Amino acid sequence: MRKQERRAIICVLIAAVLFGGMVLFTWRFVRDGSKWASFYGNTQIYTDGMINRGTVTDRNDEVLMDCTPEGIFYNSDRGIRCATVHAVGDPKGNIATGAINVFKSQLIGYDILNGTYDTSAEGKKIKLTIDAEANRAAYNALGDRTGTVGVFNWKTGEIVCMVSTPAFDPADRLPTDKKSSYYFNNFLSGTMTPGSIFKLVTSAAVIDNMPGKDDFSFTCDGKNEYHGTDFTDVYAHGTVDFRSALADSCNGAFGKLTREVGADTMKRYVDKLGLTKPVDINGIETASGSFSFPSDNDVTLSWAGIGQAKDLVNPCSMMVYMGAIANEGEAVQPSLIKNATFIKEITGGKSLGNYLSKSTANELKDMMKNNVTSNYGEGNFPGLDMYAKSGTAETGGGRSEAWFVGFIDNKNAPYAFVVWVKDPGYGSQVAAPIARTVLNELINY
Repeated sequence: MRKQERRAIICVLIAAVLFGGMVLFTWRFVRDGSKWASFYGNTQIYTDGMINRGTVTDRNDEVLMDCTPEGIFYNSDRGIRCATVHAVGDPKGNIATGAINVFKSQLIGYDILNGTYDTSAEGKKIKLTIDAEANRAAYNALGDRTGTVGVFNWKTGEIVCMVSTPAFDPADRLPTDKKSSYYFNNFLSGTMTPGSIFKLVTSAAVIDNMPGKDDFSFTCDGKNEYHGTDFTDVYAHGTVDFRSALADSCNGAFGKLTREVGADTMKRYVDKLGLTKPVDINGIETASGSFSFPSDNDVTLSWAGIGQAKDLVNPCSMMVYMGAIANEGEAVQPSLIKNATFIKEITGGKSLGNYLSKSTANELKDMMKNNVTSNYGEGNFPGLDMYAKSGTAETGGGRSEAWFVGFIDNKNAPYAFVVWVKDPGYGSQVAAPIARTVLNELINY
């Protein structure tokens, strides 16, 4: 009898182990099945190590990439190939955020019941939100400089331009180093010193938390000393108020404003404005910005408030913030996919909440327009109702990087933008012309 009991127990244990194994396998199959199916050894979906199914187009149905058993075919225009490679991806999947890599299992037609079996053998199609011609215009404007250009519709969330340089021709010889900067998407994965564009963050904190801002006054002699440290400007601005301090991008004035609002408020606002967390773009997460606002060092705090010190910002996050200012304070989630046969719901265009109150957003908007009229010159942006802020980030060793961020007020083309160029020079002179070129391409298409 005892022998039978022991055998019964052993049988139950074996059955339990088998059942547990089946549950574990099923769970892993559901979770990882798409990865198993898209493994490079699967000759059904790869030819010479390259995916052989799926098509990617731009918003106007311009074919950007067509994967076939005969090989991958990119757009016939080299400029478009280079300009869209970071959005589309490369044949070997080295661009981690490229569509061909992120949506590989969907492109090959994988589903949990049929695996990679596809009667059409053509895979699926993705229509991206980007405009190939606008991307090419951005790529050409950047030239041989390292940089990025991003433009999105601040109402719908659609990213119409996303270019990162250095870039390469995916139809030509690929860079051999997988860690090469050619494979890095500056717009999604980069974090850079913001320089004076960060004054739009400090300005939001001042508007909401400094009751005496309308009476603020600062006399700038071009070399403003505080606690033994010089906060220099290109030239002496004279006596400025809050509004003209932003237009003149006065470092001395914004150092003082930062000290008045304080470290805790600055910490709260970089969080509030979405600059310290990743932006989700159809499952692709951007890099998060990082900042340090010491409460025990007013000099470092001052530098942080003018976009220097340890400040690092992601270009996409800054673009979303620009969209929030344009949209009366409400931020909108960006998207890179216009439609796809395998996606039931596009996440772009959803509200990310109110970054700012309507009144604060409108005051910032008015100040950004003043930047253009009093400093950059409206004549430099013909046909564009421009609201903007330039920046020149000092990165050490005499090196600088140029920024231009903002938006245009156009009911048919509500675009917010960010331009960053790793090039010595002022943002208004280096980055602003690039923004103008790309926006004109989009509006006049």
